[in-house]
Amino acid sequence: MANHSTLGCDATDPHRPAAFRAPALGHVAEPGYDGKPSAREGLIRARVAELEVAGATRVREEESYGGQLGHVVMLDPEGNEFCVS
Repeated sequence: MANHSTLGCDATDPHRPAAFRAPALGHVAEPGYDGKPSAREGLIRARVAELEVAGATRVREEESYGGQLGHVVMLDPEGNEFCVS
């Protein structure tokens, strides 16, 4: 079973600290992620669509990275809030 996690940081070039921290934390690059905002947005939207089919409700989209999609706030079937990023 895959374990998905996100490590956030404030950086001019987020790929540089990610490359530094990934080996230390045992992280690997997400399949299909090439570092381009459009690719990242596509992955987020695909996950959101899967979660909606499973019963989650989309609350709002939050922007970051120069107006690109940062994360989507959702509710699980019991009304608990969570984010997809």
